[in-house]
Amino acid sequence: MKRLVVTGGLGFIGSNFIRKFLEKYKILNIDKLTYAGNSDNLSDLNKHKNYKFIRADISKFDIRKKILKFKPDGIIHFAAESHVDRSIENSREFLETNILGTYNLLEIVKDNKKIKFVHISTDEVYGDLGKTKKKFNKKTKFNPSSPYSASKASADHLVSAWARTYRINSFIINCSNNYGPNQYPEKLIPYAILCLQNKKKIPIYGKGDQVRDWLFVEDHCEAIEKVFKSGKRDETYLVGGKNEMTNIDLIKNLIEIYFKIKKPNLKVNYRDYVTYVRDRPGHDVRYSVDTSYIEHKLRWKPKTLFETGLRKTIRWYMNNSKWIENLEKKNFVHKRRG
Repeated sequence: MKRLVVTGGLGFIGSNFIRKFLEKYKILNIDKLTYAGNSDNLSDLNKHKNYKFIRADISKFDIRKKILKFKPDGIIHFAAESHVDRSIENSREFLETNILGTYNLLEIVKDNKKIKFVHISTDEVYGDLGKTKKKFNKKTKFNPSSPYSASKASADHLVSAWARTYRINSFIINCSNNYGPNQYPEKLIPYAILCLQNKKKIPIYGKGDQVRDWLFVEDHCEAIEKVFKSGKRDETYLVGGKNEMTNIDLIKNLIEIYFKIKKPNLKVNYRDYVTYVRDRPGHDVRYSVDTSYIEHKLRWKPKTLFETGLRKTIRWYMNNSKWIENLEKKNFVHKRRG
């Protein structure tokens, strides 16, 4: 059985990845447990024979001994500060975790070339497509718009440079917006669900005409495993859900599905549940990724229809009030952040 180190495994995507593949791999989860790393995400796995957790900061040099002691076959690198609004307010921690943390991991792989390194990045490194009909592809030049996306672009460059200079066995995944269970409610979908549950209006930046592609987290996890198993060394894979829509259309769909589940006979007008707020600085208009390369080379496609994934997500938040209560005890504040 192969052994994986998963960084940031108590966060949203990392916890879903571990839960999905724990029967297949022995996993060491390394997480700093910042505000978005939630121990409740995997608390039921603490005694699982294939699972071990260490609280540690990947930006600190002592991470090397902890990882090498585990003797991993691969490192799946999720750990990152990941929210644009927070990066605008305080960029330093983004540079420390996203750049220095990635550097520390690359130095481990440089000296232990049998370890595969899968770096999870974002489509935001490519900047803004504006109102064109184009899609990002792996040849698109980086043009980050925020401190967050700049820090992730920097990390991507480090991975590519270490691959070429030191011949490490690395892969980069640039994904579109993920959604699903366990997502910290500063992001748009879980935040909107909690607003509805708390009878608060959902704040929408500008006119809500920003376009995003939505990827169900389980589909993303399957893509990550395919890249780890069969990906080409020093290659970039773009992963998306093929669910492009404006933010306001997303919220309309979410409100409709929410009330179909909660009060199926109630007629609702989405306008009663939203409020428009001033747009954030440097807000990109549109992201969209061309997934044809990973579809052709690794035979991966997103499986989850958007309505199906959104319904699963809404039901998860409805059925996990304890998870939300515990967040509130940790001083989670209902503030629009995405």
